[in-house]
Amino acid sequence: MRSMLVPSMVDRAPLLDWHPRSLQSRQLLAASIGLVAFLALAGFALDRAFVDVAGQGLRDRLKAYAFTYAGGIEWARDGSLIPPEVPPDGRFDRPGSGLYADVELPNGRWVSGSAKGPQLPRGDVLAGREELFDGPLPIVKSDGSAGEVYRYGIGLVDATRSSSAEFPYTIYVMEDAGTLPRQVRVFRQALWGYLGISGAVLLLLQAVILRWSLLPLRRVIAELKRVQRGQLARMSGQHPRELEPLTDSINAFVESERENLDRQRNTLADLAHSLKTPLAVLRARLDSGAGDGELREELDNQLRRMSDMVGYQLARAASGGHKLFAAPIAIEPHAEQIVRGLEKIYAAKGVVCEFEIDQDTRFHGEPGDLQELLGNLLENAFKWARSRVLLTIQPGAAAPNRRPGVRIAVEDDGPGIAAEQIAHVLQRGVRGDERVQGHGIGLAIVQDMVRSYRGELSVGASAELGGARFEVTLPPGL
Repeated sequence: MRSMLVPSMVDRAPLLDWHPRSLQSRQLLAASIGLVAFLALAGFALDRAFVDVAGQGLRDRLKAYAFTYAGGIEWARDGSLIPPEVPPDGRFDRPGSGLYADVELPNGRWVSGSAKGPQLPRGDVLAGREELFDGPLPIVKSDGSAGEVYRYGIGLVDATRSSSAEFPYTIYVMEDAGTLPRQVRVFRQALWGYLGISGAVLLLLQAVILRWSLLPLRRVIAELKRVQRGQLARMSGQHPRELEPLTDSINAFVESERENLDRQRNTLADLAHSLKTPLAVLRARLDSGAGDGELREELDNQLRRMSDMVGYQLARAASGGHKLFAAPIAIEPHAEQIVRGLEKIYAAKGVVCEFEIDQDTRFHGEPGDLQELLGNLLENAFKWARSRVLLTIQPGAAAPNRRPGVRIAVEDDGPGIAAEQIAHVLQRGVRGDERVQGHGIGLAIVQDMVRSYRGELSVGASAELGGARFEVTLPPGL
């Protein structure tokens, strides 16, 4: 049994896993299934409604014939029934026509001319105003074949006879049961034919509409291919509103990748250019025949210089590699970790760092970038502060359908920075005071990192603490 079941399940698996790869095919398939289901349900509902209406129409028609007979019947002096001279329908006088009248009396029966020959079912005498509609009932036609009829009956009472007693009688009108199915059959043929034609037209129209509605997506794909081939620098802005987040994200990703590539090239070029001078100095000292002590001292200086250059270039390259669509990061835990380390380093100064951090503000980027940004700003503040450092983090500008920006400010109560010295301090390798230990690249790294996030770095005086104030403003992102 196992050997027989396994192949069937294996053969069936691809069918279960199959799905259209084209978005247009998916939409067309879904719309076709929905349309076919709707037309099937609509056709079924219309069919049931027609059958009900046709059945009710048959009953009303037979009832009208019965009441017409009731209004035309007269009674002779001897109590016998006198039928109307003109029947409600000429078929009542034509034998085997399929339309029959039967009047059941307490002491007899009267039938129309059409009922002479076929063997019709007899009915009971109904009570006054009692109605009956039933069928199909079996009959035997004039030619001996079997047939069926629908029957309507109504009980009446005649009080106009000479006798003082009421005389009950019942009028039955019967019609061939084949009439209703023929009407239903004709209706169904017309109904499903028109629904089929309508479905085909709607499916064709749906395909045209889907192709037209997906045209912007095909344009986006065509533009993206041209960007990949280098024929376009970026995606155009002429797209529907629903696709703007997609095209903006693609443009941002393309620009970010190009910036990263340019940054890596520039980093390698800068590193090569920076190492060229120390290497030239070492080569010159070797060629000059300097003594071992002098050569060792020069080698130590140049190696330290090259180490600083390599560290700076690597730090700058790392700061530019942030993720474009990074998850939001809580800022306070990283700030607390950095401040705890700095308080240990500068314990002799007794510097205290205060926080004013909005709990809902998040940094959208790499955790390493956040630590590098906060670390350089806070270390610079701890280095120059006398006793107090203030870290303020607030939400920045917001834009619809974009992640909010952030504002980071670090202040200290140190000597501050003169306005004419701000541009000089932000240059690479420049220290505010040569007597203070450091490489002079921390603020330059912050500046490069802020630019990579398309933000701004402003330097000024702290109104609250009196020292320097460094404020980083990052704009809303994708």
